[in-house]
Amino acid sequence: MTALPPAAQQLIDGKLVAASDGSSYPILNPATGEEIGHAPDGTAADMEAAIGAARRAFDESTWSTDRDLRVRCLRQLHQALLDNADAFRALTTAEVGMPGFMMMAAGFDVPVDGLKWVTDLAETYEFESDLGVASPMGIRSRRTVRREPVGVVAAITPWNVPTQINLAKIGPALAAGCTVVLKPAPDTPWVAAELGRLIAEHTDIPAGVFNVVTPRSNDVAALLTTDPRVDMVSFTGSTSVGKAIMAAAAPTLKKVFLELGGKSAAIALDDADVAAVAGGTAFAACIHAGQGCAITTRLIVPRDKYDEAVQVAAATMESIGAKDPADPGAICGPVISAVQRERVAAYFDIARAEGGTFATGGDIIDQPGNWIQPTVVAGLDNSSRLAQEEIFGPVLVVIPHDGDDDAVRIANESAYGLSGSVDSADLERAKAVARRIRTGTLAVNGGVWFSPDAPFGGYKQSGLGREMGVAGFEEYLEMKTIAEPA
Repeated sequence: MTALPPAAQQLIDGKLVAASDGSSYPILNPATGEEIGHAPDGTAADMEAAIGAARRAFDESTWSTDRDLRVRCLRQLHQALLDNADAFRALTTAEVGMPGFMMMAAGFDVPVDGLKWVTDLAETYEFESDLGVASPMGIRSRRTVRREPVGVVAAITPWNVPTQINLAKIGPALAAGCTVVLKPAPDTPWVAAELGRLIAEHTDIPAGVFNVVTPRSNDVAALLTTDPRVDMVSFTGSTSVGKAIMAAAAPTLKKVFLELGGKSAAIALDDADVAAVAGGTAFAACIHAGQGCAITTRLIVPRDKYDEAVQVAAATMESIGAKDPADPGAICGPVISAVQRERVAAYFDIARAEGGTFATGGDIIDQPGNWIQPTVVAGLDNSSRLAQEEIFGPVLVVIPHDGDDDAVRIANESAYGLSGSVDSADLERAKAVARRIRTGTLAVNGGVWFSPDAPFGGYKQSGLGREMGVAGFEEYLEMKTIAEPA
């Protein structure tokens, strides 16, 4: 068994430290409920120190202007992650409850590849472009557009795929020349703290450029959204919290990036292989116990194939089951916490009250840890709460449609617009439907959009801005137009 990394510590102004008052909180393995470590319970004084350090590092060091230094340091971090990959993967399974197969994707490999990708981009990116000569108002002028780092970035990240989301924020922010304060979710502070340790011990990133503070208190975390020394808040999490962050940041007019919730639809058109779509969608809804904002959790199928889709989805989920995430065959592990388990279980009561039935699942699993039965809900329409609200558990709702227009209507009748899929025997037909779906990412006939070079984000209440790709890098840049006599 691979040993876990050293104990979690905060990184503030280049130093690995405990909380200023010595307080800490336990880190629990969601699969067993057992304590696996402790994290510093960061204080308001710790947050104040981290923000101050990030501000000084941006204003007084060469980090924002020295591209070569940034590239060298980020390559050092990339190598440190590769050198410590086994321990990082083991920690992710233990702290997050993430099945091992996900380490080849969002759990570890893709975000680490993404760090290299954005470092390569920063090395060649044109931070300055020439608009040429013109004569606005009769004055002959040469215009230049410069792209400069936003400044101090507060990165506030969730617990579901923490390494992916941590690196998707800090990679482009640091590559752009920003300084960062990372505030991870209190359910998964250790993986963020381990990033801080690797930066402190294995890179030449100057003190204060990257900081990690691990408070449990929402009041401490909220300081990042109101402090005038912070120039940008980059947040991934629930839509309700995203709205609160946007409101809190408004008085200082911070730039705000939000990647929020989803209730994505998988559409099978009437010429699709409905069994294949149902099986694939049920599999996706089980991955990491359904704890992914872009997972398709609404299966929209032709009405005359509804029963078949429900049966196949249920059989697929039953074959997958919920397993120890350390099991090499695990697809669906535990949910993150007892709080989340009870939240998902409450939706089962809502389903019953709304007239839904369970083709499989519909209950918690009574054993140590935070376990939910993979669940297929039938008999509800798109107006039901289970079809409209993000559950964040292994729960799939199957909804009938009456043709392409109806399928599009159902998919778009949602507050969210993050992802989705369309399947048809006719690729052009599937693409035509996909173009009508108001979401930020879409898979057509099994295509895969998740990649470091592809922008990710949502329409409507799924967020503002894009992460990953060139667009994700440019979120952390400001534009300045300079004119001189020509």
